[in-house]
Amino acid sequence: MEASLGASGQEGVRAGASRHRILELLRSASDGLGVQDLAGRTGLHGNTVRFHLDRLVADGLVQRHVEERGEPGRPRLSFTAAPRPDPARDSRNYQFLAEILASYVAGTAGEPATAAMEAGRTWGRYLTDRPAPYQRLSEEDAVGRLLTILDDIGFAPELARDDPRVIRLPHCPFREVAEAHREVVCAIHLGLMRGALAEMGAPVTAEHLFPFVEPSLCVAHLGPVRDVPMGSRPDA
Repeated sequence: MEASLGASGQEGVRAGASRHRILELLRSASDGLGVQDLAGRTGLHGNTVRFHLDRLVADGLVQRHVEERGEPGRPRLSFTAAPRPDPARDSRNYQFLAEILASYVAGTAGEPATAAMEAGRTWGRYLTDRPAPYQRLSEEDAVGRLLTILDDIGFAPELARDDPRVIRLPHCPFREVAEAHREVVCAIHLGLMRGALAEMGAPVTAEHLFPFVEPSLCVAHLGPVRDVPMGSRPDA
């Protein structure tokens, strides 16, 4: 690998490895470490350590602290690793945002379910790759693409064993919000499936979404696209 790198590329790899080593030392330390502490543990020159610390601070990975001294002289600088992101907290933040938006639609839209359905339909179209001109997807291919979209969002979808037009959704990524604002959240999800299938030009559409048929299971039923007049949108 190194043989294919130029001198600058090799230097970049070494610098990245040194910064990673400094960061790991800071993460494993119970208290802050100074430049000379890190220089002694890494074998790097103090100026090199300062350079890497400046980069880590700029990237938000390390925090710089000024320690007060009771004697004359420059205050000592120490460094600690910044707290790691908390996935659980981030999830709660997204849930809170979803709750705000769902409650706003439910409380202000004249027909919340209709507005939510249209929003979902629009995003379903956006998340889908349109087939090439004159290409007609089979029902199997279209449903396979829909399952991929739903899986990427977090629904963990699966086809019912006894009916290829029934999609089981055992994990709703917005379950808590859906329980409080079912008419909004579930309409978005149904609209998303309809929009995605319409964008594919699929021969099927999502006819119904039955939420919480079991405590952790929703079920979507697909059906054939109805005939529409020439020039009309099949999902209108």
